Amino acid sequence: MADTPEVIRSAALEGIPHGFLGRRGGVSQGTIAGLNVGHGAEDDRDAVAENRRRAVTAVLPGADLATVYQVHSPDAVEVRQAWPHDERPRADAMVTDRPGLLLGVVTADCAPVLLADRAAGVVGAAHAGWRGARGGVIESTVAAMERLGAARARIAAAVGPAIARPSYEVDARFRDNFAAADECYFAPGREGHWQFDLAAYIDARLRLAGVETVDRLELDTYADEARFFSYRRATHRGEPTYGRQFSLIGLPR
Repeated sequence: MADTPEVIRSAALEGIPHGFLGRRGGVSQGTIAGLNVGHGAEDDRDAVAENRRRAVTAVLPGADLATVYQVHSPDAVEVRQAWPHDERPRADAMVTDRPGLLLGVVTADCAPVLLADRAAGVVGAAHAGWRGARGGVIESTVAAMERLGAARARIAAAVGPAIARPSYEVDARFRDNFAAADECYFAPGREGHWQFDLAAYIDARLRLAGVETVDRLELDTYADEARFFSYRRATHRGEPTYGRQFSLIGLPR
């Protein structure tokens, strides 16, 4: 792995410190080799700490990193200062207007969504798997940004690396979680199965929430092993654990 983390940026968030990071540029070894930032990956704690330090330095040097205990919920919290690791709230999105804070969400196939209203100086980050997206995490994040002074029409959002439709096979039981109006996000697959377009579904939820500028990066975590960790890929291979990657956004001091 390269020594320098790869930082993928969105044109929609130009001028705002942000980045979607994959597995390149870290110190973890074995099946999770690279920039694993997940404490739940059975990795060496010092390696995770070093990977997180590298990620922060690559996006907003000197910033305080804020994360939450992600539980696939619709909940968004306002961040005024970073919490100690063992005091993180259970939530799946964060918003802030405080300079010097870097919001970080961890993913391994779910979609990271980074948002910003440049004029208001408000940013947000959401962890949006199918459950959280269907449950309302996108809408909660936009509403929380609005409470800090953001305007929905001014918010720009980027949907980062996630499992893509060609790699996301689901069955009828999964499909039954969605309304008939969501049929367009399911392409026919093998008998009794469909291919779900998570990024497109999140895009639609953002626009229904009043976000007019949405950039879907269309990077498939499952298919691109060299760049990204993937929960589903690791599961299909029977691997004992899987790495997690960071998506970060903040405001400079």
